[in-house]
Amino acid sequence: MSLSHVDAKGRPKMVDISTKSVSSRQAHARAKVLLPAEVARQFVDNDLLTRKGSVIHTAVIAGTMAVKRTADLIPFCHPLPIDRCDIQIELQADNQLVIDCIVAVQHKTGVEMEALTGASVAALTVYDMLKALSHDMQISEVRLVSKQGGKSDYQAGDQQTSNSI
Repeated sequence: MSLSHVDAKGRPKMVDISTKSVSSRQAHARAKVLLPAEVARQFVDNDLLTRKGSVIHTAVIAGTMAVKRTADLIPFCHPLPIDRCDIQIELQADNQLVIDCIVAVQHKTGVEMEALTGASVAALTVYDMLKALSHDMQISEVRLVSKQGGKSDYQAGDQQTSNSI
């Protein structure tokens, strides 16, 4: 197996998708933010209003904006016309905010980086919104949960399965 963003001479390059077929592609990424108990206790109905506004609503907006700007942040990502971006954030009993970002597109390339970027920026926004209450937060487990479309599907914990395109 070789790296797709490196040419035969080891130089960085953007992947050529010109001969690929357009297909439905979707990716689901997740990030977690571990909150100190005293911060988590301030959440009411799965949100916390600060002087900056709603933590959850602001994180959803920031994550969505990041999904749309991924190609500006990650050098070899293709700019994509995003068809769907759904960010859900839920406070769990263990004081963790679980951030799920699902992104879908009809295109020649996948949206894993967009989903990962959306979940990451939403987590960073939570940190920014709550840092006045505590800096003792941990962003963790930023990972791809699943992807569908393209050459293979992926489900965390499973082996990749090939698709025909």
